[in-house]
Amino acid sequence: MTAVPLGVPGVPARPVAPRRQSRQIHVGPVAVGGGAPVSVQSMTTTRTSDIGATLRQIAELTASGCQIVRVACPTQDDADALATIARKSQIPVIADIHFQPKYVFAAIEAGCAAVRVNPGNIKQFDDKVKEIARAAEDHGTPIRIGVNAGSLDRRLLRKYGKATPEALVESALWEASLFEEHGFRDLKISVKHNDPVVMIEAYRQLAEECDYPLHLGVTEAGPAFQGTIKSAVAFGALLSRGIGDTIRVSLSAPPAEEVKVGIQILQALGLRQRQLEIVSCPSCGRAQVDVYKLAEEVTAGLDGMEVPLRVAVMGCVVNGPGEAREADLGVASGNGKGQIFVKGEVVKTVPESRIVETLIEEAMKLAERTSPADRTS
Repeated sequence: MTAVPLGVPGVPARPVAPRRQSRQIHVGPVAVGGGAPVSVQSMTTTRTSDIGATLRQIAELTASGCQIVRVACPTQDDADALATIARKSQIPVIADIHFQPKYVFAAIEAGCAAVRVNPGNIKQFDDKVKEIARAAEDHGTPIRIGVNAGSLDRRLLRKYGKATPEALVESALWEASLFEEHGFRDLKISVKHNDPVVMIEAYRQLAEECDYPLHLGVTEAGPAFQGTIKSAVAFGALLSRGIGDTIRVSLSAPPAEEVKVGIQILQALGLRQRQLEIVSCPSCGRAQVDVYKLAEEVTAGLDGMEVPLRVAVMGCVVNGPGEAREADLGVASGNGKGQIFVKGEVVKTVPESRIVETLIEEAMKLAERTSPADRTS
């Protein structure tokens, strides 16, 4: 069987920017920082104490491409469930701890792959750092110092007046220094804010001041559309400078949607192997077909395809033939019919009513003829 070389490149030889040099930690089997690929995280929405529901959602996230999952631990019942969840999860589990330092120790003992602590709202956290560092060191458990604009330490709020980039960075570096005093450097840091401009500046400053791996996030980003835009802008600005080692898109939406958006952001920046990519025109007065409907139907018909395939769905004869010719597979539509292009050549012309089914058929043929190396590279 002859392998078909596809036109969509993998991770480019020249990335969008040189990656910032950082330490490397391991969250379970997932390397973070130190040149490792940028990983995608999300967080469960279930009560962690409901072990069955939490594991089902983790399975859904795993299937969507999530590499690391965070679970909330606000109660003792949640802490009691961590050991089972960490053992049965297909991907590394991070325990998310607020308010009670005792749950940090519970999460470490439970075998979680990492623990996220929010120093701004854990009572007497600084006094517990020595014990936390010792326990984390003994168990090989990394710690994420997760500074959040909405729960910044009151001392810093009084000093800066609000959650400025400088306040977020000072909080993170102060806490990191406390761990360093006890010889513990298996740390990852985040400085999240709901304003992308503030968030970008905070991470830029932080990247200059330390070599810890950085977890990117726009906190409380909002509903799916707004949150996607804010996250894409912020992550794009930072990752294009080489800043960022793992990401979480925070949306008021099902967590699997966060993962899909995160993966798409990384693919758009060339930081992850592209999979299916639909190139379609925005429509205009020249279009002679319903491009919106055509693109949606082709996207739905190819959902789940894992080969790196670029498909052009074009609605007129101005840019259509050129875009379709440059894609792996494409259609240039007009006058009630569509010219189907495969690898730059017109292979057939079909009525408008058969465009979608023909594109899907040709895509399946390409997928079957694609080498396993092209599928996974």
